[in-house]
Amino acid sequence: MDWDRQHLAALRAAVEHGTFDAASKALQITPSAFSQRIRGAEQRAGSLLLTRSKPVRPTAAGEVLVQLARQLSLLETEAKERLSHGGEAVTELSISLNADSLSVWFAPVLSEIADWDQVALRLQIEDQDLSARMLRSGEVMGAVTADPRPAPGCRSQLLGVMRYLPVAHPRLLERHGVSPQRAADLARLPMVEYGPDDDLQRSLLRQLGVPPNPVSHRVPTSAEFALAVEAGLGWGVVPEQQVQGPLAAGELVRLGSRRKVDVALYWQRWRLDSPLLERLSAVVLDAAAVLRKA
Repeated sequence: MDWDRQHLAALRAAVEHGTFDAASKALQITPSAFSQRIRGAEQRAGSLLLTRSKPVRPTAAGEVLVQLARQLSLLETEAKERLSHGGEAVTELSISLNADSLSVWFAPVLSEIADWDQVALRLQIEDQDLSARMLRSGEVMGAVTADPRPAPGCRSQLLGVMRYLPVAHPRLLERHGVSPQRAADLARLPMVEYGPDDDLQRSLLRQLGVPPNPVSHRVPTSAEFALAVEAGLGWGVVPEQQVQGPLAAGELVRLGSRRKVDVALYWQRWRLDSPLLERLSAVVLDAAAVLRKA
């Protein structure tokens, strides 16, 4: 099935700008002409492609075509770059990853991209269990995810394992009369969570058969999450690299000498013959080598 490029551009603009009016202004066409392009795309597809909500959302069929529009844009930009031998074309690199990866091992990727000309990085922070959905919707071209199953039109490759340790401040344990070695005592401690999609703490409690304390604090950034646990706000499951110093200094106590949570991470990317995507994937895999040494 051949797709009209103007139809694809209209679908992409609607999703990126949120409303038909804003999208028509971005494409510099009238709202009537824009609506005709969307109707034309939907007639061609034989199904609804966008929900008329605020903001506009793609349907499952719409996600496929929005992803196609973004992939074509990437290939076109790369072609212009190669033909102009380093001209003015700027390529956007859109990546989704979890906050812990950004804090713990992803920095070398940023250092590499800093030396790439005519590239604009677009990072989106999302829980590792949910970032693959951004690939399916076409919002990003690559994602660090806990889902090993390739999203449609994508490749998946194991990066390694991020190890998390359950820890708490000694003062918190003393205040609640809790032994760090007794799993059942965790039910008496307040907990720190990253956000509503953070299941690391609760998954550990389920493994132990322990109900969570009703007091649960939310701290939605990686570094500050670790600081909140170090401050004694509650116990939490923190990346091993972030707690090695505080554990050695006695500022944190490990809960259960052998308790840990290992999360396998995967790199998923569009399945395109794109030199830039190949280069990006190589850099991400190199940076994630620290995860494969754990």
